[in-house]
Amino acid sequence: MQEIVGVVQGRREGHGFVTPETGGDDVYLPPEEMRHLVHRDRVSVRVVRMDRKGRAEGHVLDILERPTKTIIGRLLQESGTWLVAPEDRRYGQDIIVPDAATAHAKTGQVVVVELTEPPTLHGQPVGRITEVLGDADDAGMEIDIAVRKYDVPHAFSEACQKAAAKLPSTVRPTDRKGRIDLRDVPLVTIDGEDARDFDDAVYCEPAKVGRGKGWRLLVAIADVSHYVKSGEAIDVDAFERATSIYFPRRVIPMLPEKLSNGLCSLNPGVDRLCMVCDMLVNAKGEVQAYQFYPAVMHSHARMTYMQVADILANTRGPLAQQYEALLPEFLNLNAVYQALLAARKLRGAVDFETTETQILCDDNGRIAQIVPRTRTEAHRLIEEAMLAANVCAADFLHNSGHVGIYRVHEGPTPERQNVLRAYLKALGIGITIGDDPKPQDFQAIAEATKDRADAQQIHTMLLRSMQQAIYTPHNSGHFGLAFDAYTHFTSPIRRYPDLLVHRVIKAILTNGQYRLPSIPVANASTDPFRKKLAAKVAPPERALAAQQGASAKKRSKQLQPDFEEVQAWEAAGLHCSANERRADEASRDVESWLKCQYMREHLGEVFAGTVTAVTTFGLFVTLDAMYVEGLVHITELGGEYFRYDEARQELRGERTGTRYAVGTRMRIQVSRVDLDARKIDFVPAQDDMAFKGAAANGHAKAVRKNAKPNGQWSERLDTGADAGNRPGKNKGRQGGRGGSSHPSGGVAKASAKTPRKSGARKSRKR
Repeated sequence: MQEIVGVVQGRREGHGFVTPETGGDDVYLPPEEMRHLVHRDRVSVRVVRMDRKGRAEGHVLDILERPTKTIIGRLLQESGTWLVAPEDRRYGQDIIVPDAATAHAKTGQVVVVELTEPPTLHGQPVGRITEVLGDADDAGMEIDIAVRKYDVPHAFSEACQKAAAKLPSTVRPTDRKGRIDLRDVPLVTIDGEDARDFDDAVYCEPAKVGRGKGWRLLVAIADVSHYVKSGEAIDVDAFERATSIYFPRRVIPMLPEKLSNGLCSLNPGVDRLCMVCDMLVNAKGEVQAYQFYPAVMHSHARMTYMQVADILANTRGPLAQQYEALLPEFLNLNAVYQALLAARKLRGAVDFETTETQILCDDNGRIAQIVPRTRTEAHRLIEEAMLAANVCAADFLHNSGHVGIYRVHEGPTPERQNVLRAYLKALGIGITIGDDPKPQDFQAIAEATKDRADAQQIHTMLLRSMQQAIYTPHNSGHFGLAFDAYTHFTSPIRRYPDLLVHRVIKAILTNGQYRLPSIPVANASTDPFRKKLAAKVAPPERALAAQQGASAKKRSKQLQPDFEEVQAWEAAGLHCSANERRADEASRDVESWLKCQYMREHLGEVFAGTVTAVTTFGLFVTLDAMYVEGLVHITELGGEYFRYDEARQELRGERTGTRYAVGTRMRIQVSRVDLDARKIDFVPAQDDMAFKGAAANGHAKAVRKNAKPNGQWSERLDTGADAGNRPGKNKGRQGGRGGSSHPSGGVAKASAKTPRKSGARKSRKR
């Protein structure tokens, strides 16, 4: 009869879970327990039994805290009663709104409702409308919904706006004091075509490094810390946001526009303050020496990736002639990039080629086209320069002994290692990873499989086997990049950790010590992230090691402030990591909404696609032409019983032997789009189903004439096909549409249709 304190996580089906604050397995709450609870309530529960699925089932003893004050949803009227249906389906109940509290909103409009009465065992929650956002189809509504759904701060405080208004519009003579003058150095910014804020500028020239040839590489980064003082009004808002969030056609910036697009942005033709990482790189791509210093610069050009790539590809072309004065610098940058790239390959850093997409919107904010994002040599050039500067910053922090913040990426967990080994073995790939895998092992597999038809899926599987990177004061290296120490220094306009690193570097340069401002209290939207990430934070061994030679009495006096400081930095790292996750979820939510709206116009149409994930309940298929993902539920695969093979990441029909795995080519029909739930359902096209049946019965040759060339169809049983790292907890025969979701949080989720009688059983929630 164990008692547990934790946070309620609602589910759209009506039940819920309590995530314990001290860690451990979630406690299941049946629908009858959820009637008087709201998603994100903090409760104490007692475990009363183990249900038939082996889960601990709880009974709520007390509601300790109700952090949810407002909910966003759509106003409806049923039988004369006003209701708000929550946009976030984890809020399992509609909110009743009295006639006098509708704020004159109309039926169907998106509104923000404030809870005035919580739900009870016998009654729904009651609220009043505090804000009317507009109609669901209004341009930009999906972003307004997302920022409120995820509690994203989207309006700067009055104190922040006043502080920003007092800042100068240009660099003043007093600002240049004590800085290196680099205004005659032809630093240039190289960024995307649609970029508005410019964090970084670069310059490179040949230099003698030791006894050999090399380069002097300057990476100049906007000096945000000069204007955003620690603990002041602008800093408070920036710390709360922790990151800028990029939506299609709109950005929610970390800093006010006067700073992000003006005073701090390294715009061409104007003086700007910067922090410089000045490096000497030898012919092997090794940074032999570096130094940091504050400077003033004057960008000589604003270049785009496409322009620089064009110049490097044709040094005698019209664009190269237009920028003839800067051509030597571009060639020097390309030369140092080639050296840095060679060093990257030598140390075995992971470098997978994956397809990134870009949403192009029309004037109304709707998707006009989804296109693959072109990655040029200019992209890689800037990336390698930024990596070099970030590594130098991490090394500078580490050698100084000053507590700071690192970008840490650890290798795959033992569980993910086992899944990956089984997967590689099932595909017949001759190489695998050891018990203590290194980045070189992953890169070797990527190189060995790059010419396979399923290379893209194998690389995706390798990538998903790794953990997510986090911010922490404990340096344990970056697995993917194969660096012993790594941090973020190069984007202080849009990332708060970079701003913190700048402040620490400045403190070290002046023999001072930087102290963090007060850490924001965890809010309801990021608290689950922070608790989950807290388990990854290591104890402060470095603070202990630094005191090893001291006497016991002296050590007891010195350790206390060190522990407090390290704990403050741990909290800052968790805060920044949690807000990064929140920003990712909000961005995905908006993209999912846009894609669902886009696909509503293509209901009933047939497209070719590739299976990109296999789960116990079906297949996720990404369309070739549109880069949109949807679910083909297991019950749509024909009237037979499919078994899920976790090792091969595939579904196999027991009667015909038909196999579906990641990489399998399919023709599908768009059958259903649920805009509110962000779900897209596909069914196999009739001609595709005929092909599968013929292939399973040994008649593939007769049907192959109608198949697309170079297609990897499901009858290819010799090599199998790839899958992402989405292992199901239950092996064997499973299915069920009961609200199952894409394991990676993608666009589509399983719909709520009733499974057909095809032998598919309802799957456990994953």
